[in-house]
Amino acid sequence: MRVQLPDDWKEVLADEIKKPNFQQLKEFVDEERSAHTVYPPEGDVLNAFKLTPYHQVKVLLLGQDPYHEEGQAHGLCFSVKPGTRPPPSLVNIFKELHNDLGCTVPNNGYLVPWAEQGVMLLNAVLTVRAHKPTSHKNQGWETFTDAVIRALNDRAKPVVFLLWGAYAQKKLKLIDTSRHRIVTGAHPSPLSAKKFFGSKPFSAVNKALEELGETPIDWQLPDR
Repeated sequence: MRVQLPDDWKEVLADEIKKPNFQQLKEFVDEERSAHTVYPPEGDVLNAFKLTPYHQVKVLLLGQDPYHEEGQAHGLCFSVKPGTRPPPSLVNIFKELHNDLGCTVPNNGYLVPWAEQGVMLLNAVLTVRAHKPTSHKNQGWETFTDAVIRALNDRAKPVVFLLWGAYAQKKLKLIDTSRHRIVTGAHPSPLSAKKFFGSKPFSAVNKALEELGETPIDWQLPDR
């Protein structure tokens, strides 16, 4: 696995990517790719870093595991490529976005416009074997993405952390909650959607950004 992080991220994660466990992770992903189909494609694995530079991160939205069916995952949590039907969690995100801010539901699930505005769409695990959810769990990705959260926590400029569900909320221990803003809520998956609906996370994020003196996010996605 080639690790082509942008220079700004490479600098803050330099120690992490030199560690033996990261080298082992790269070998594991290479072995998986040689024997199985792995998502997302290699060139897309680090898209969250490429689209949202370190110093431009305003919001970190943490997902868990990439989508595991063909044509879905492209390196941003919850996002799918244009032309791919939005999965159930994303459908629920769009419903809540409409209820919260009145945004119209787009005809696609491509969240790149959010990433380009400073919403880092990071999964805790960045690869998965096709049709096998969580198959790359506990192979080293979590250590790496915890280092990403720590790097953002260490930054002088505060970040709004958007943490949906128990898994994401476990990462609170890595965050100085006195300096950064935290927005928590239920996960948008169909299993917890009843609690997710009505949580108004998008307006809460924008309120936090405004209190920090930052421009709010335009959550409205264009049709494609």
